Amino acid sequence: MLKTSLIVVVFLLISGGHAFGAKISVEGIYQGKSLYVQNPEGEEGIGFCATGAYVNGDALLEGTSSSAFEIDFKQFNLQIGDYVFVEIEHEFGCTPKILNQEVLLPKSTFTVSEMNCSGDGKLSFSTTGEQGKLPFVVEQFRWNKWVTVGEVAGKGTSGTNSYSFDVTPHSGTNKVRVVQIDHTGKKRASNAVTFESSVAVPTFSPVKVKKDLNFSAETKYEIYDAYGVIVKKGTAKEVDCSNLKKGAYYINYDNKNDKFIKM
Repeated sequence: MLKTSLIVVVFLLISGGHAFGAKISVEGIYQGKSLYVQNPEGEEGIGFCATGAYVNGDALLEGTSSSAFEIDFKQFNLQIGDYVFVEIEHEFGCTPKILNQEVLLPKSTFTVSEMNCSGDGKLSFSTTGEQGKLPFVVEQFRWNKWVTVGEVAGKGTSGTNSYSFDVTPHSGTNKVRVVQIDHTGKKRASNAVTFESSVAVPTFSPVKVKKDLNFSAETKYEIYDAYGVIVKKGTAKEVDCSNLKKGAYYINYDNKNDKFIKM
């Protein structure tokens, strides 16, 4: 399975106990751009370091006999979104440098063509325009913020792709969306879709807790101390608070905010 980050691996080729060469490799997704390679002189100052370059096993036609060379993927009849594995063979004692490895990293280019969610939390959505496999993170708006509730593996193909995910609804109006984050670190989010659930509004007790905090129904929750540090989280009907220090705590549950005192 292709990872979303590039990995450069160096191999020594051994023959008769002596290393006579090596190679570096990089894999990714073709995004329509070429790779550029800085190619130093050989260790003895004769010729250049790289001795050959291959794309998915096919040799680079223009060769590597210059101080810098381009790997133009067009000559290999690749389509945007195709998997790419590049190997560069070189002399032992020197190493070529790939200057723009990031051009092979998958980009978030999806467009959501359809999205809906039923009252019981069954989310379905379809996308077009994907280029490379990136996960879709499913987010639900709870407690005045977007909360990650799961992940769906992206298919990465440019045609129509369909996905589904089971969201745990809270009471009242729910809002969900999907997002992707690629190598740029920027979050790309779909428009949100809303739905109404029939989940009853839960309550909790007691307000002054000695050991257990109890909800009237199973719910997702987060508990923070007075400094805003999260100390417990999960989905439950009963929470063991015996190990909490005495003091005030803030609790998010269902889609509500409240507080309690640990005695």
